[in-house]
Formats: sequence, structure tokens, C-alpha cells
Amino acid sequence: MFAFEPDPDQPRAELYRELVEAAQALTAGEPDPVANMANLAALIWQFVPRLNWAGFYRMVDGELVLGPFQGKPACIRIPLGKGVCGTAAQNGETQLVPDVHAFPGHIACDGASASELVVPVLRGGAVIAVIDLDSPDLARFDAEDAAGIEALAAAIAASI
Repeated sequence: MFAFEPDPDQPRAELYRELVEAAQALTAGEPDPVANMANLAALIWQFVPRLNWAGFYRMVDGELVLGPFQGKPACIRIPLGKGVCGTAAQNGETQLVPDVHAFPGHIACDGASASELVVPVLRGGAVIAVIDLDSPDLARFDAEDAAGIEALAAAIAASI
């Protein structure tokens, strides 16, 4: 059984370092990508404060398809180039959005979301999924959060 309670006062760089270590321990030896994404979504939800959605969209036949997540029900399919997730998947670049209402073409799955961080997961140079984090707080995410989730994406790419 895996149990961890993050310290809300610890520096974020340390929090993300511990998140990556926990993710690697949690997925070690498990070959099923859906099981790993499910546990990783729960782990992110536990570690990262002030979220209202955390999870994965998987690349399937040229579009994003909802994967395991924590939060309210979400959009099931997202075309490449549409919304924050589709933009991240199409460009292969992290999208750090301080105000989702100012993002052209934002797809509002949860009206409570105010800011978003989407990080592509790459394997062999191709986007295989995105990690999507939403917050009800404006400007919740910054470069330190992006770097932390990018490190997580790199660490778990072979497990999903």
C-alpha cells in the first residue's frame, strides 16, 4: 500500500521532486498503462494543492481521448488544436494558462476552472498523452509548476 501526505508548506521544487519519486515507485513493474494513469491521477490530486481536475487525455487515432482522472466528469474527445489540451498535443508544448476564459477556443468542461496547465507526455518524440491540471484559482500555475509536471511527464512516459 502506498501512503503519503505532502507537507503544504514545503517548497514546490521539493514537492515535485517527491511527486516524481512517488510516481516512479507507484508504477514500477506495472505494465498496464491505464492502471498506471489511474494511480498517477490520484497521486497528482493528492500532491498538488488547489486543483479541481487532474488527469490524462490519451492520444488515440489522431485525437485526445479522456483517460483516468480525478474531478468532475470531463469532455471525452478533444480534436488536436482545440482548447488547451488539443493545443498542447498538437504543438507538443506545455500550455500554461493563467486565465482559461482568455484562451481562444477554451473548452469548458468544468465552469469552475479558472486556470490550466497542460503538459504533453512524449515517447520517441511523439505525443502519447497530456497531463491536464485545472484550478478554480486564476493564475494558479507558474513556471515552477510547469517544470515539475514536465519532469513528471518525462519520468512516467514509459509507464503509460
